Amino acid sequence: MPTDLLSMNDLTDGDVRDLLDAAALYKRRAVSGAPLGGKSVVLLFEKPSLRTKVSFDIAVAELGGHPIYLGRDEVGLDKREPVEDVAQILSRWAGAIVARVFAHRSLVRLASAATVPVINALSDLEHPCQALADVLTIRERFGKLDDVSVAYVGDANNCALSLALACAATGANFRIASPSGYGFSAEAIGAISSRFQHRRDAIADHGQDPAAAVRGADVVYTDVWTSMGQEEEAQLRRADFQDFQVNEALLAKAKPTAILMHPMPAHYGEEVPAGMLAQHQSAAIDQAENRLHAQKAVLRLLVAGE
Repeated sequence: MPTDLLSMNDLTDGDVRDLLDAAALYKRRAVSGAPLGGKSVVLLFEKPSLRTKVSFDIAVAELGGHPIYLGRDEVGLDKREPVEDVAQILSRWAGAIVARVFAHRSLVRLASAATVPVINALSDLEHPCQALADVLTIRERFGKLDDVSVAYVGDANNCALSLALACAATGANFRIASPSGYGFSAEAIGAISSRFQHRRDAIADHGQDPAAAVRGADVVYTDVWTSMGQEEEAQLRRADFQDFQVNEALLAKAKPTAILMHPMPAHYGEEVPAGMLAQHQSAAIDQAENRLHAQKAVLRLLVAGE
């Protein structure tokens, strides 16, 4: 059983399947009880959030725990206090730390110093809780994950990496198209290739050709061109990504039954046109709902050991 969830690679393929099954039961309200048993869970957030903050807060409460939210100014990792001091003190009080940070290194340091589970609620490297909700949504829509083709268009960011690893863990295929200079790092490519090592033909890098990536896909996935912390690059990124908008013309190249996915919030007029996430192929709101159910499963596994 994993002790922390910093990366999708902290979970075995079996872990992922078990989490998806548990999340589906929570969604159907087919499981009850209070596995957190009154434990407190600290939500340590350097970045603002809607979906992540609210879904974790509700998940902890509905599992019988007590959520405590700490924003950036309240803790100030490595400003008011070193990461290691924060981790050790919180471990004496809480049953787990859910951290949403700028630098993945902060998560690694938290986990190294903490004596309770640390859960990645987003870092600059990965977003595993989002990926679990994503593959849960795909499984709901298609009734399976094996051989479902997922095409990612845009910045090879934290969501893209965790999604690629989740696809590898669940039998789905993964393709990506990104502008020059915005593809996966060599380290990320190594992690993805290792996870896909027995299914080399199930992953494809279509370079700078969104149409090639999307053609015949079951799922078309995109995300913002400029993430939090990259605001100074926004103008440059808008120019570099101008041919990577997922609009109706691009989506039409996928299968007629394809769904459109986006982790939200969306920058309408950039990666998707206004209204695109409201059309019938969009699964974005289902993704958002499924954050709650997937995170309940993660908390039960890591905190309650069930």
